[in-house]
Amino acid sequence: MDITNLLKSEDEQLSKLQQIVRQAIAEEKLIVENLLHQPKEVLTKGQSISDKVASFGGSWKFIISFSIILSVWILFNTLSPRRDEFDPYPFILMNLVLSAIAALQAPIIMMSQNRKEEKDRKRSENDYLINLKAELEVRSLHQKVDLLLEEQIKVLFDSQAAQLEILKNIEIKINASK
Repeated sequence: MDITNLLKSEDEQLSKLQQIVRQAIAEEKLIVENLLHQPKEVLTKGQSISDKVASFGGSWKFIISFSIILSVWILFNTLSPRRDEFDPYPFILMNLVLSAIAALQAPIIMMSQNRKEEKDRKRSENDYLINLKAELEVRSLHQKVDLLLEEQIKVLFDSQAAQLEILKNIEIKINASK
């Protein structure tokens, strides 16, 4: 009868441990699912344009094409006859165009960078929350394992007490039969 109680308590402890593990796995799947399938970001037309301008303005394609345009501009205005020139040597019109492009491009790129910075901030907040949740889960699992260990120690002491009682009974029977 004592053996069946011991086996029952062992089975109960194992089922508790299995339940804890199943729950931890289910919670982890939920976190992973939320991270893999984040809601899609809805961009306004202005945000979409600023992203495209920023990605083109910071690319080698832009640098090379703009260098070619400036070279053609300078060569045309220095090598063409006087009557075909539209921007003679100090290239005042070219300076005006470059200044206008820089004045328009800078705030557009800044808008895109600010938006990306906001996305990075949200991503770091998510990372922090995930790390915090993981830490809490580890603490919770430690507490559960400690609880299970305490229960196992209690069962072990009970089984040892039962074994000692059985040994005493055996000793009494042996002494009585002598």
